[in-house]
Amino acid sequence: MHDDRSLVEARLKRVLEERIRPAVYPESVPLEVAVWHAPEEPVPVAEGLAGAPEPVEVGARWGAPWGTSWFRVTGTVPQEWAGKTVEALLDLGFDENMPGFQCEGLVYRPDGTPVKGLNPRNQWVRIGAPVAGGEEVRLHIEAASNPVVMDYHPFVPTQLGDKETAGSEPQYTLTRMDLAVLDENVWNLVLDLEVVGELMAELPVDSARRWDLLRAIEKALDAVDLQDVNGTAERARSQLAAVLSTPAVPSAHRISAIGHAHIDSAWLWPLRETVRKVARTTSNMTALLEDEPDFIFAMSQAQQWAWVKEHRPEVWARVKKAVADGRFVPAGGMWVESDTNMPGSEAMARQFVHGKRFFIDEFGIDNDEAWLPDTFGFAAGLPQIIKAAGSKWLLTQKISWSQTNKFPHHTFRWEGIDGTRIFTHFPPVDTYNCSMQGREIAHAARNFKDKGVARHSLAPTGWGDGGGGTTREMVAKAARLHDLEGSATVAWETPKEFFEKAEAEYPEPPVWVGELYLELHRATLTSQAKTKQGNRRSEHLLREAELWAATAAVRAGFLYPYEDLDRIWKTVLLHQFHDILPGSSIAWVHREARRTYERIASELNAIIDAAQRALAGEGTTPLLFNSAPHSRERVPAGGAQTPAVQGETALASRVGGGHVLENGLLRVEIDARGLVVSAYDIEADRETIAPGRAANLLQLHPDFPNMWDAWDVDEFYRNTVTDLTDAEEVVADGNSAVRIVRSFGASKVTQLLSLAPGERRLLIDTEVDWHETEKFLKLAFPLDVHAERYASETQFGHFHRPTHTNTSWEAAKFEACNHRFVHMEEPGWGVAVVNDSTYGHDVTRTVRTDGDSGTTTTVRVSLLRAPRFPDPETDQGVHRFRHALVPGAGIGDAVREGWRINLPERRVEGGQEVAPLVSVDRDAVVVTAVKLADDGSGDVVVRFHEAHGGRARATLTVGFAFDAVEAVDLLERPLAEGVEVTREGDQLTLRLRPFELVTLRLRRS
Repeated sequence: MHDDRSLVEARLKRVLEERIRPAVYPESVPLEVAVWHAPEEPVPVAEGLAGAPEPVEVGARWGAPWGTSWFRVTGTVPQEWAGKTVEALLDLGFDENMPGFQCEGLVYRPDGTPVKGLNPRNQWVRIGAPVAGGEEVRLHIEAASNPVVMDYHPFVPTQLGDKETAGSEPQYTLTRMDLAVLDENVWNLVLDLEVVGELMAELPVDSARRWDLLRAIEKALDAVDLQDVNGTAERARSQLAAVLSTPAVPSAHRISAIGHAHIDSAWLWPLRETVRKVARTTSNMTALLEDEPDFIFAMSQAQQWAWVKEHRPEVWARVKKAVADGRFVPAGGMWVESDTNMPGSEAMARQFVHGKRFFIDEFGIDNDEAWLPDTFGFAAGLPQIIKAAGSKWLLTQKISWSQTNKFPHHTFRWEGIDGTRIFTHFPPVDTYNCSMQGREIAHAARNFKDKGVARHSLAPTGWGDGGGGTTREMVAKAARLHDLEGSATVAWETPKEFFEKAEAEYPEPPVWVGELYLELHRATLTSQAKTKQGNRRSEHLLREAELWAATAAVRAGFLYPYEDLDRIWKTVLLHQFHDILPGSSIAWVHREARRTYERIASELNAIIDAAQRALAGEGTTPLLFNSAPHSRERVPAGGAQTPAVQGETALASRVGGGHVLENGLLRVEIDARGLVVSAYDIEADRETIAPGRAANLLQLHPDFPNMWDAWDVDEFYRNTVTDLTDAEEVVADGNSAVRIVRSFGASKVTQLLSLAPGERRLLIDTEVDWHETEKFLKLAFPLDVHAERYASETQFGHFHRPTHTNTSWEAAKFEACNHRFVHMEEPGWGVAVVNDSTYGHDVTRTVRTDGDSGTTTTVRVSLLRAPRFPDPETDQGVHRFRHALVPGAGIGDAVREGWRINLPERRVEGGQEVAPLVSVDRDAVVVTAVKLADDGSGDVVVRFHEAHGGRARATLTVGFAFDAVEAVDLLERPLAEGVEVTREGDQLTLRLRPFELVTLRLRRS
């Protein structure tokens, strides 16, 4: 018997495309169409419905980029269609791409009730089933002419990504506006043939089941009269009934399908458009839930739920009902699906606090799972944050995109830096946009790495990224795949139901320790520098605002700004979404982000100023307020005192050109090129800079990745480098600083290198007027340190990475993330490089160049990139960075200096010094938040962690009267177990494990 599968597949493809699918709607009549174009931004629904539309014909061009057009369609159901199923077919000019990347629409009834969304895979609106004939049809469509920004191959730079540059040329052609009869027999025949044909294509050549399916397809196609598809569809379906009713074998892989519509909170569209995307998708999904009793839909990102509640109350009412029925499921428990590499400790915690609290307050649902299918890798500090939020499971998908190494598990326990383990699932279907195609289901079963010990996996099912969600066709396919021989079984289940089954069948899965590094999208740690700086600055301003407002509330009767802080936190958390903070959104998004961060800074500075003035009182004595978690000179952490008397720094000329800075702790030599050729630790009698090398070296690389311009930097960028050593100016600036000016290409760099009295750090302030294209700018520090690993700060601790490339796993980490510091050391002596706003870096080891044995370890900070897609003007303009080189630093020094560079002292005049609300007797124990409890009780909440990676016995001294203390979770709820606190008067003593995170609630009477 010869293999004639390809012939049958070819026949099936043509008959489906040319005969059967066109027969799904055998009769149609045109609708009358009129349109009103909204001026500028979208208008409220009532205004759109009240607009004065003008007649328009199918075939007309419409829709300026980012515009909104309100179409009104009217017509009458022909009397002769009585007893039939009738739908409106509304094609705004869709192409065949995924929903969410082009024009979209939301259909309303004349009274403003939303019906459903329109997209390329969902163009129908049910009129009646059956109709009586003669019904009057009147629908309104809020149509968004969002331009096609991304066409994948290639990524073409475009001005369409910002309304200010996109122009006004119409983007779309109105294609079809009809009433049509739906032949449900033909519609079902299409799905029967698709399921059988797709399953056949995935089975082995010698499989008997494959041959059964092939012969059934042949018989079904033979039964179709191509001149009378509608009259013979039922006969054709009967030829497939037997093969579609054969049950799966007992050992079949089991897939939990979860309705899903991954909606990027901003990406190739602005935030305001995401509000409407969510409304379209939720309208579709609530309608589908009403039609399909087995279907279950899950939606993450509390922010998106909040948008529906605020902007679409009619949709919200339907959503709330579906949630109450248990079929529209809040998932994930985070404010947005954020990046997890770059958000700081408190911000990552607050993602869960605000996300989980929204679902608890609105629905009484406390999520057990974190839901992050599309995030670009996962920091090693995340597991204990998930646990501290009261959750226990994690879902992700993106690791399947790694380019070099295939992740070895699909179900596993992920262990974080403190030893916390989280049960994690990584769906083998390898997509968060599953559409129930046979190749997807077969791939999930084949790809599943836990065969023999487990057989459950999850498939997020529905069109995503730009929204859209699950379609009725996907639901119909899932029904056919529920129990079908040759296929994995498919059942609609909630995330909770899946995780409970998966954990029960696999109670001891393998363990993965450390970060879940994505071997792709590494440049997201650098792209859009101002967005990243805005995030970092906002995080630290929020710390200051909470700290000083809480202190002033307890000490001076200051009115704690609960609502303002809540609103600002949510805004910052929104902008940590995994296409905003990573810098991979269109220009419009980042333009708005810059303005938002400026507004946030103004508001938070006003709160900080008012609270500090309330604390300082009347007077003219200068006070320094220290917001950092470590004391400075004579200023305590979280307190304010008069400044200490400073020593002196000597500045002298250097033999051979340049300058020497010395303060008794460090001696720094800056040569005539403005490069640091020596950073000598006087006390340790130790040189920091590698022999024959120079630090503060700016290096420029070409940067044109193979794909994903704003997202990726490919390893070959290192093949070509230009050292920027020519200086226009290297001059003394006062008594303790040297100013350096360089020009290159169309850009200019001005640096100020300063060594303050009494400090063991060289500050490097860098201003770059950046006008390069497709270039990558690095700042290099070649260090005379032999280290096989180095530490990068992450949430609530730090994580070690190797400096070598012994395996492909290590080699793939050629660009990685840090927060405020990187640190490396030999026993007894180390070096830290700290920063105030950068994240990306690389660390390499090279052989010494002076002829001696040993290695040089080079830390390079990533400053700027210049990709052209999706924002063709990425990072053009002036940027300011601050870094510090800290010779002789232990890990504790790195922690302290990292905080210090991000939280400079504030000088306020007043009449009284300020004692801290809470102080800690161990530098290793770092307080990340001091605030009033979110419930408005006036209780003080203190969050802290062990930051050095060791064990610590710490005593907290409380500087105010309190009645009781209790350990709480991130949502400030009492913990049943885990933290033992001993109280003696105003002192609290407890023991912490390495990197352990603790939150205490101090109850005030």
